Amino acid sequence: MNAEYFKYILMGSFIIATYWLSIKGMRKTTDLKSFSIGSGDMSPYMVGLTLAASISSTATFVINPGFVYTHGLSAYLHYAVAASLGIAMAFILLTKKFRSLGEKQGALTIPHWIATRYKSDKLGLLFAFLNLLSITFVVLIMVGCSILVASLFPVSQKFALIIVMLFVFSYVLMGGSYAHAYTNTLQGVVMLGISLFLFVYGMANLDGSFITNLKSISLNYASIYNTESNLYYDFFSVFGSSFIITFALMLQPHILTKVLFLKDDKQVNKFLFTTLTTGTIFGLMLFIGFFAKFDGLEIARQDTVVAAYITTSFSSTLWGQYFISLVSIGLLAAGLSTLDGILVALSSMVVNDIYKPWLSKKYNLNPLHLSRVVLVLIGLFSLALAWNPPKLVGLFAQKGVYGLAAASLVPIIFGVFLNKDLSPVKIGACSLLALFTHLYLNLFGGIANPSVSSTYGIGLSVLLAFVFIALPSQKKMIRKTA
Repeated sequence: MNAEYFKYILMGSFIIATYWLSIKGMRKTTDLKSFSIGSGDMSPYMVGLTLAASISSTATFVINPGFVYTHGLSAYLHYAVAASLGIAMAFILLTKKFRSLGEKQGALTIPHWIATRYKSDKLGLLFAFLNLLSITFVVLIMVGCSILVASLFPVSQKFALIIVMLFVFSYVLMGGSYAHAYTNTLQGVVMLGISLFLFVYGMANLDGSFITNLKSISLNYASIYNTESNLYYDFFSVFGSSFIITFALMLQPHILTKVLFLKDDKQVNKFLFTTLTTGTIFGLMLFIGFFAKFDGLEIARQDTVVAAYITTSFSSTLWGQYFISLVSIGLLAAGLSTLDGILVALSSMVVNDIYKPWLSKKYNLNPLHLSRVVLVLIGLFSLALAWNPPKLVGLFAQKGVYGLAAASLVPIIFGVFLNKDLSPVKIGACSLLALFTHLYLNLFGGIANPSVSSTYGIGLSVLLAFVFIALPSQKKMIRKTA
């Protein structure tokens, strides 16, 4: 079979399989709850794979290898080691308690969980709007996926952007959380195969040891702290900030709410094992940044490092041309696996946390239908932002998403571990302090690395929360944990 024909057949098969799974999911989507978090009938292994794929996404498979290519070992340690520890710690500490509280409250979204935990619809509304910052990550994924599609087929990147939007928004529109979980299972299996193959292939083709290759670029490139880097230059920028912000990133609406998919606490350990094991394998994709550098590739735009490496490495042979098609589908699947989760979370959130408590008395609309209308509007807005993206779309996404993560940490962590509540006003003050500290330092304060600026924001917000706790009205509120 001609490699060109194979490419189209493979893509067509992927599209058909995705729509088939979406239709299967649509049959189980009967109301806003099933659209948002399912009905408790999903396997913990499926949910774990779905979550791992959602966490990894285009950032791990397409964008972050570019940071490794540019900044070296320090960037790898930032994303692979410190971030992985942050992910593991967040889920080990929070999963059971967050799921238990969410089940008791009947929570469908993060803002809903916060609103019921602190008994304040206004606080829920604040977080509903703050969670719209996730759209910056939607833009990153759409741009990353469009780059892949444009490199695979003879279309412009802008046309590819429209194709990506129509595809992912249409299948999420049908099946909601079930379509997200079913398609992520398919996408996750493809991603596992691609990650393992590219890592083994790259290591097998090294000329000399890995460490020797690192040092051949430069001593700074091979250093734990790259003093020539404006992003990863000391312990805090490489390890500390990455651990803290990644811990906080697990509180995003399309990530932490996955634990609400689980039926009971008995499924949590299976879910955690699947998530952490699969995520570790996905992280092997970061080595593509090293392999591209070792091969001497001169790549002007770091967001295209993965695509350039794959094309250069495999286009010279017939089997390689077949493999490029397979890898490209896998990278596309990585992006879609997170994008569809964010879309489900955002559309559910707008309906459940903005429309229902504030507008439903005035406008009598079907929540499930409205969630699908909202999905279309989010798609159009995201397309407009992605049409002419910033040069480093990865940093653009981090500005918004890290700000959301910083704002979410205090209300969720203190909501889980405090026996009583800080007042909604105090929780809101802590969250806004974290967000605006991050934005000020990153945009105006000379801190280029968003994980560093957001970590400072988190530190100040946690400090403020403890000050509130120390006040006489807040004494004796800390839950005793054995």
